[in-house]
Amino acid sequence: MALRVEALVATDTAAAEGRRAKDDVWVAAEEGDMSGASAGRPLLFRTMKVKGSILHPYRFLILVRLVAIIAFFAWRVEHRNHDGMWLWATSMVADAWFGFSWLLNQLPKLNPIKRVPDLAALADLHGEAVLPGIDVFVTTVDPVDEPVMYTVNTILSILAADYPVDKYACYLSDDGGSLVHYEAMIQIVHFAALWVPFCRKHCIEPRSPENYFGMKTRPYVGGMAGEFMSDHRRVRREYGEFKVIIDSLSTTIRRRSDAYNKRDDGVHATWMADGTQWAGTWIEQADNHRRGQHAGIVQVMLDHPSCKPQLGSSARTNNPIDLSNVDTRLPMLVYISREKHPGYDNQKKAGAMNVMLRVSALLSNAPFVINFDCDHYINNSQALRAPMCFMLDPRDGQNTAFVQFPQRFDDVDPTDRYSNHNRVFFDGTMLSLNGLQGPTYLGTGTMFRRVALYGMEPPCYRAENIKLVGKAAELGNSTPFLNSIPDGAIQERSITPVLVDEGLSNDIATLMTCTYEDGSSWGRDVGWVYNIATEDVVTGFRIHRQGWRSMYCSMEPAAFRGTAPINLTERLYQVLRWSGGSLEVFFSHSNALIASRRLNPLQRIAYLNMSIYPIATMFILAYSFFPVMWLFSEQSYYIQRPFGTFIMYLVVVIAMMHVIGMFEVKWAGITLQDWWRNEQFYMIAATGVYPTAVLYMALKLIRGKGIYFRLTSKQTEACSDEKFADLYTVRWVPLLIPTVAVLIVNVTAVGAAIGKAATWGFFTDQAWHAVLGMVFNVGTLVLLYPFALGIMGQWGKRPGILLVMLVMAIGTVGLLYVTLQQDGHRMSFLTRPSG
Repeated sequence: MALRVEALVATDTAAAEGRRAKDDVWVAAEEGDMSGASAGRPLLFRTMKVKGSILHPYRFLILVRLVAIIAFFAWRVEHRNHDGMWLWATSMVADAWFGFSWLLNQLPKLNPIKRVPDLAALADLHGEAVLPGIDVFVTTVDPVDEPVMYTVNTILSILAADYPVDKYACYLSDDGGSLVHYEAMIQIVHFAALWVPFCRKHCIEPRSPENYFGMKTRPYVGGMAGEFMSDHRRVRREYGEFKVIIDSLSTTIRRRSDAYNKRDDGVHATWMADGTQWAGTWIEQADNHRRGQHAGIVQVMLDHPSCKPQLGSSARTNNPIDLSNVDTRLPMLVYISREKHPGYDNQKKAGAMNVMLRVSALLSNAPFVINFDCDHYINNSQALRAPMCFMLDPRDGQNTAFVQFPQRFDDVDPTDRYSNHNRVFFDGTMLSLNGLQGPTYLGTGTMFRRVALYGMEPPCYRAENIKLVGKAAELGNSTPFLNSIPDGAIQERSITPVLVDEGLSNDIATLMTCTYEDGSSWGRDVGWVYNIATEDVVTGFRIHRQGWRSMYCSMEPAAFRGTAPINLTERLYQVLRWSGGSLEVFFSHSNALIASRRLNPLQRIAYLNMSIYPIATMFILAYSFFPVMWLFSEQSYYIQRPFGTFIMYLVVVIAMMHVIGMFEVKWAGITLQDWWRNEQFYMIAATGVYPTAVLYMALKLIRGKGIYFRLTSKQTEACSDEKFADLYTVRWVPLLIPTVAVLIVNVTAVGAAIGKAATWGFFTDQAWHAVLGMVFNVGTLVLLYPFALGIMGQWGKRPGILLVMLVMAIGTVGLLYVTLQQDGHRMSFLTRPSG
């Protein structure tokens, strides 16, 4: 096993060296000198910065554009439009906000930094025996919206990760209390006994069986090629049978429950395989067995393994796979479903995470915690080792609270119509923050230092070791939990086995009760933060404002991969939750403006921008509807005079912004398609989702009530015979209406502009102004092109149809405008008095 790990490390190191040799953007940064106890210790990650030949022109262009914006506003003030003063003033406010938003977005990007983990150095400095313990958290709620097979593959990939098996534990939080998830865990235990040793024997990548068997080709890197094909066929057959069992769990449980319920008249319980009633949510929900009302459940599915390897058996008739040289141990696996009662706000994912944080403290108490959404699996088996390069680094590792990985997605349509990959953010914005105090927390694929989640200050601001004097009121009244905190702060600590007796079971049950957090600081200064839809961003902010830093870790192959909604409606609902939550942050105690001085100034600006960015879109929406005014009134057409100069200024300022964007494309290593899709989807969101989020926030401030944002469904309703069928499924909701209206208005505006040019003569000043105004209408339509395809449904498979429809609509409006103008002139001539 150790030899295979070293081989993989060497392979990754060689690949990284090859990429670095060819890199024409990033160069090694000077590492700071170390002194004291850290002197002489090898560095566990390399720091890269953008070459000066790219970075300096990039910064210069930002300065030039800032000067151009100031000059533009000075010119506008000098040339006030007295004929339409209210419109001029409104547009000045809008443009000022655009400039302010751009500056907030651009300032934190002045020093992008890339940090690359050195797994070889980690292996040399921290051998298998001294790597610290990790608790892995997986959260799920609904087995329908979040299909069980996603959760199953995520857990299997975790159990098979390349990390000392006795040094990590996996916890599943089933917030719906579903027996389907519990029995899926039982099946996972059986299949993992075959899958995990198979992965170790043949160095399988990735270690999610669904994704591994779904690949067409994969080079073999193991050391037993002669046995691979037969082993592969056997495991694939077993996985096929395993999938059938998982997919039929709902039917199996219902049939079993119906059979038991026939024996007990009047009882409509959900029954487990051992003949006992399920303590969680029943199929036919009843008191104390509803999704929001049931007892807490904790079940250790796999006990903590021993510290010594346990080799498997040789090949035989009932087990044709030879595992005689393979360690067959499995990590600790725990199922959790917290207690729920109708009278308590369960705080969704944040509440579930806090319960797991407390329960794991009594069962394994690893000093590091990493969390996953149920649809994010481990794609690179060494993913749990990579963040340790930052946490254990001798430079500033102890002051690093969390390591964030970029999010990568499977099953996104080839053109990425709705910018699901979001590479501009994950590979651009996050690298920029990496040069400040660190990236923000993104909700999944993040490793935390446990004590940072407890609300403790970083060592650089802490004069002595952690003391719990006066902390009981903040952390709750569980003595066993409080006693576990000092041990959880020791970063070298491994996981020690515990005996789950009646006393420990009672202590765990206490930590899971709805009343445990009453009067404590959980959800505010301790754990994941409550009452905000984007609990991830605000939790990261709370940690940063205490003085902790974070790191951004990229590796190849990608550490983790997940799923993203390719349906237009689901994607918009997802972005609505994010943008609404961002505004909630601004109007909460987590406002970046009131954070402590420990928050880096540019990091403060970045957080401020993250919390107010939807506001600018109210002005974008207004500009998008502006053509309505001049379709019927020539006077309202001119926001600014002289109009031609105004347009030229706008073209120059906007063009400079895109040139700056090209520099970001270069140093972020993304494609032009990634950048362009980001631009298009921003416009789609700006004309519907973001203004809706602003409206929701306004209603919350007025009514004092919170906002409900629906869970993004990962279950497709489209035909399963077509891979991207959900892309062509239209689900009409009110959220689509504003953007549809913008489409109609701008199509009409383009047609009317052409009609005006034809009526007045194509070489007149009026026609010239109409054509200049039309440029922005055409730009709006180009940006909304993916949205237009989305609402066409199945017709969206043929983009040519959309082009024909647009040309016909614009031509029809133009002809109608010319006809109406001619009729108007004719009527004016006929009614003119004679003599």
